[in-house]
Amino acid sequence: MSFENPTLHGAKNILNIQKLEMLKTGTTTIGMVIKDGVILATESQATAGFFVANKKAQKLFKINEQCGATIAGGVADCQYVVGQAQAFSRLLNVRDGKEPSLEYIANIIRNILFNGRSFFQAFMIIGGYDSKTQSGRIFPIDFLGYMADSENFASLGSGSSFVLGVLEGGWKPEMSTNEGVELVKKALAAAKSLDIGSGFEIQLVIITKDKFEVIEGPLKKL
Repeated sequence: MSFENPTLHGAKNILNIQKLEMLKTGTTTIGMVIKDGVILATESQATAGFFVANKKAQKLFKINEQCGATIAGGVADCQYVVGQAQAFSRLLNVRDGKEPSLEYIANIIRNILFNGRSFFQAFMIIGGYDSKTQSGRIFPIDFLGYMADSENFASLGSGSSFVLGVLEGGWKPEMSTNEGVELVKKALAAAKSLDIGSGFEIQLVIITKDKFEVIEGPLKKL
């Protein structure tokens, strides 16, 4: 029997603990299912330790017309994984004449992260309209390749505990677009007020069967 303090994934020395400390993500990202699709959202602050490195960092990306992604973790790692997913999506669209399914894209990203096995410090929420189930779906994926499904809402990053409290109390089935946007903005406001790693501008998109609609953020300029 051991009385050592338990550590994540069995880390038993200071070096491993320091590596785990590096995985802390100073951000807040949200994915939430609504009646006709999903809402993906985040804020725009990027940090380097206790230093605010960028006030307008892009953390929400378009994969294709029915799929998007939020990122948390190492920016370079996340950008690489997003770029790979976008490339796969375009190639499959050319080959098949249609967008790949949401679940297919989520599994591509999950496989990239799983094969890296902690090489990529990327935590992502993949969300959009699923043509198979004809509904909105979200897939939170961690840096080891673990992928969750059938979530009504999810949040990753240092502000997630504040966000989840708001979403748990306010989410309901068949939420309208306006109700969903209002709830997500309320959740992000809580994170920005209480979490030192989250702040500045909102990035928010709504993805439905018919469109990828940018409400706020840098994607609006594209």
